[in-house]
Amino acid sequence: MKSKQTIGIGFTLVGAIGMAVGVIAIFNKSQAFGQNPYGVAIIGVIFFLTGMSLLRTIRE
Repeated sequence: MKSKQTIGIGFTLVGAIGMAVGVIAIFNKSQAFGQNPYGVAIIGVIFFLTGMSLLRTIRE
C-alpha cells in the first residue's frame, strides 16, 4: 500500500503544478513549457484527479 500512496502523492503534486502553470499561462497569454497552455492545464487536471482517486482508495 505504501507504493500506491507514494504514486498518488506524486500524481497529485505534478497535477497541481501543471494546473497552476497552465492557468497562469492562459491568463498571461504565453506558453507553458513551450506548449499550449490549455493542454498543460488539462493534463494537470487529469494527473490531479488520478492522484486524488488513488489516495482516496487507500485503506489504512
